[in-house]
Amino acid sequence: MFLPVPRFLPPLDPDFRPAALANRAFREAALAAGAAVPLVIGLERNNGARSRYETVVFDPDHPDSAANGFYVERLVKFLLWQRGGWKVSIGGPPAIGEHIRRTYAPGGARQFDAEFMGETVYGRPFTVVVCAPDEVPPAHEPVQTVGGYTDGYRLGFDLGASDLKVAAVANGEVVFTTEIVWEPRQQADPDYHYTRIREALRMAAAHLPRVDAIGGSSAGIILDNQPKVASLFRAVPPERYDEVRNLFLRLGREFGAPVRVINDGEVTALVGALILGVKALLGVAMGSSEAAGYVTPEGALTDWLNELAFAPVDYRPDGPRDEWSQDVGVGSQYFSQQCVFRLAPRAGITLPTGVPDAERLRFVQDLLERGHEGARQIWESIGVFLGYTIAHYADFYALEHVLILGRVTSGTGGEIIRTQAQQVLAAEFPDRAERITLHLPDEKSRRLGQAVAAAGLPPGRPVIP
Repeated sequence: MFLPVPRFLPPLDPDFRPAALANRAFREAALAAGAAVPLVIGLERNNGARSRYETVVFDPDHPDSAANGFYVERLVKFLLWQRGGWKVSIGGPPAIGEHIRRTYAPGGARQFDAEFMGETVYGRPFTVVVCAPDEVPPAHEPVQTVGGYTDGYRLGFDLGASDLKVAAVANGEVVFTTEIVWEPRQQADPDYHYTRIREALRMAAAHLPRVDAIGGSSAGIILDNQPKVASLFRAVPPERYDEVRNLFLRLGREFGAPVRVINDGEVTALVGALILGVKALLGVAMGSSEAAGYVTPEGALTDWLNELAFAPVDYRPDGPRDEWSQDVGVGSQYFSQQCVFRLAPRAGITLPTGVPDAERLRFVQDLLERGHEGARQIWESIGVFLGYTIAHYADFYALEHVLILGRVTSGTGGEIIRTQAQQVLAAEFPDRAERITLHLPDEKSRRLGQAVAAAGLPPGRPVIP
């Protein structure tokens, strides 16, 4: 493996080995040795949607070709969670393709990812095709324009693992917002989720003369307003999961209004587009986990998953382990309250017990605001993680802007993260620092912007005079 030591070490996590540096070192070494051969990764989703990623690897006869397997597996893992796919084509040296096939087979290290992407998300057996580079199918990337509607009286909600945010919007003017603490991941009864969301929407609806449309932002993979998979509902038994799938549609029927619900990461990107008036933007929300969404240079959304919480960003083999996928070094452990809780003991902070995660995060943030040095080092570490990871993301997205928001960025912490990330980019990746602007919205937008933006998702009804 190629694992360069970064110039900037996170104060509380000095063993961090950024994917951006490792990938760059691998490619540069292959090219410098005159041993680079092409490799193409193709991913097929539903309805003919396809992605294609081109890189180089060591010629199989070169001594460093032993590093090919790790390098390509981490790329495949990233691409699966960024773009999605039930079929992966590996166009290059056959030994690499066979390594990926074994890794994603039953009993392989990435069995979880194969089962999730295949049967759970796309309803197809997960397949790895080994082929030549020119046999990888061409890309076909569908896009769509959504959101931005302001007519009429609208409700918006944003479902996180620690809090539920709701907003009421009247003809483009925000008239009410609030946050409600909840703990959906521990609740096995779908009625808990339905009742809490309905109560929040009724609270917001009291500030409007009527409800013309409801838009929602939710963690998880949302297709056709139905949660296919979402950690928010992890405790719901399979025999009752149909109640979860129909939850949003049921709310729409109760309020007598059209509903549009999409992934919270996509709404994050829409927040950026609305606030900043820019395109080619990646939105990253740091809350209970990491949520991400992308607005293309043309101003549209893709059909990609953008589940960057499960995409690798740290290549050390003994990195922090994600409790769900059981993989190490993925985004959820670096850009969320999980990261704050992971680093708190290293900062000399004892977290309170017996309270919701939102209160535990607020406890550490209060220490930060009071000048606690260990707390400050937590957010400095997140900033270093982010600087290297933005450079990594730029290998997979056409980026000009990155917007960070979410509960972890509230208060002083957000500016610390941005400052540290900018320093890393400028020093380690000056070419990318010149073209990528890192944005931090105002405090209210950081916390409630997703609920407000979600209100503008459905086209709604004609405005009644």
